[in-house]
Amino acid sequence: MLRQPYAQLVAMKRWADSGLYEAANRNFGQLSPEDASIMFRILDHIHVVDRIFQHHLQGLPHAFRAARSEEMPELQTLANSTREVDDWYVSYVSSLEENDFEQPIDFVFTSGKPARMTRGEIILHVCLHGNYHRGNAGAVLQLKGITPSRDGITDFLEAST
Repeated sequence: MLRQPYAQLVAMKRWADSGLYEAANRNFGQLSPEDASIMFRILDHIHVVDRIFQHHLQGLPHAFRAARSEEMPELQTLANSTREVDDWYVSYVSSLEENDFEQPIDFVFTSGKPARMTRGEIILHVCLHGNYHRGNAGAVLQLKGITPSRDGITDFLEAST
């Protein structure tokens, strides 16, 4: 039963990320160059953090030296990569056994500081981090009079029925 809330969170993250990219694609031309840059940096930051923690969960090294890309990818490339990573998280969580969520993982932050989190804590971090920054991106859109995508858990549950 422990897997269910995690599975729901990563499924909701995938749904909300998809909605944000759809809203960004539809409305990117309405943003000023400065606002478009802010939006891009937010999307990239969410994605890079997702990728960093994906590597930690897999026990693999990564090449990120910061929680952002050194070179900004194209919007469609970023959207496609986000979809792939979101799909990976959904699949990953569904593959875990109940006791796997409590397994500690040692890793190093991009700052060089050593850290330890359980698999469950990493999954929660990725989901909550993405939620926070999707709110930032939604605020950028709202300031320009653009309606952001729905991204709350109640929206997800309603859309899922």
